[in-house]
Amino acid sequence: MTNRSRSGLSPNRMEPENALRAFELNPEFLHLNHGSYGAVPREVRLEQDRWRARIESNPTGFFQDEYPPLIRAMAEHVARRLGGAAGDWVFCENATSAANGVLQSLELKPGDEILTTSHAYGAVMKAMALHAARRELTLAVAEVPALTVSADEVVSTIAAQFSPRTRLLVVDHITSATALIFPVQSIAAAARTAGIPVLVDGAHAPGQIALDVPALGVDWYTGNAHKWLFAPRGCGVLWTHPERQALTRPAVLSHGTDQGYTAAFDWVGTRDPSPWFCFESAALAHDAFGGDALMADNRVLADEAAREISEALDATIAGPRTMRGSMAALCLKENYADLERAAAYRRTLAHEHRIMAPAYIFAGALWLRISAQIYNSPDDYRRLIAACSQIPV
Repeated sequence: MTNRSRSGLSPNRMEPENALRAFELNPEFLHLNHGSYGAVPREVRLEQDRWRARIESNPTGFFQDEYPPLIRAMAEHVARRLGGAAGDWVFCENATSAANGVLQSLELKPGDEILTTSHAYGAVMKAMALHAARRELTLAVAEVPALTVSADEVVSTIAAQFSPRTRLLVVDHITSATALIFPVQSIAAAARTAGIPVLVDGAHAPGQIALDVPALGVDWYTGNAHKWLFAPRGCGVLWTHPERQALTRPAVLSHGTDQGYTAAFDWVGTRDPSPWFCFESAALAHDAFGGDALMADNRVLADEAAREISEALDATIAGPRTMRGSMAALCLKENYADLERAAAYRRTLAHEHRIMAPAYIFAGALWLRISAQIYNSPDDYRRLIAACSQIPV
């Protein structure tokens, strides 16, 4: 991983130094955590400023007259980017918010079961647990191995947990803790055969992998445009199958509640919608950085970095290359349960070495996760290796 040609990156890929100047990231830090909070290109941030100025020039006129057609027009851009019809797409603050809306919308009764996996995002797992407790439901968890070996293993592990009481399956498209791309199309096909609706938490997917959401065969799909698609934070989207729209409502119920699916989500009260109006600008920025080529290059960079880190730190990469995108999670030490030491590891990276990368405990082990984005280079991960070599685990 000593040069671009050896790494297999596109010869047209922007140089990391030039790419970094397109963002407003502090160059004093090494940013290897795009997956958690994203990064907004300067031009997209300026577009958000323009929308805010437009709203502030006449708030009453904007929200009463301009907003309704504009938000539907922006949903057209989402549909063109992610598949399906504009009327099937609505905006939300983030994937967690959308998942909560779906959970609240379901007509479940005591004894019914929600099924998820051990890789589910922590916030969504907590929401499912609370919904289950309040409604006397069962929350079942399919224990997918942390060091998964194949997509087939994921499908078979989940399908083995289907029961006659399962009323909803919630799966991540790209897991947060292990950075694995789950085979949601195959999972959904198995669930459909069993008559089980599927909600996909695709928080990390838009902009990291190519998407045609309706082709996945799921009932609900939510993702964040503010991670890998470069939108401002607060730009989440939800796709709902037409057959599920009559019952699907947001977590916050407001004036649009009784007016149908899109009206209910389009208006849940007064808030700043500027992140949503930046979806098109963010998608165009993604294209300008390479689009499909960007995603392919990031995948190569993440894979090669993970392999070099694995060799240097004697760490184990979660999952095969075919199940990874622009992120990789590495198990640094098994049989590890000290939350404070894990937090100290992350803080040492950030405060002493000026490297932003998540270190955390998952499945009884200490993990390190890396992201690869347009502003990263192979040398960034060598700097991470040097720092980690100095931190005891």
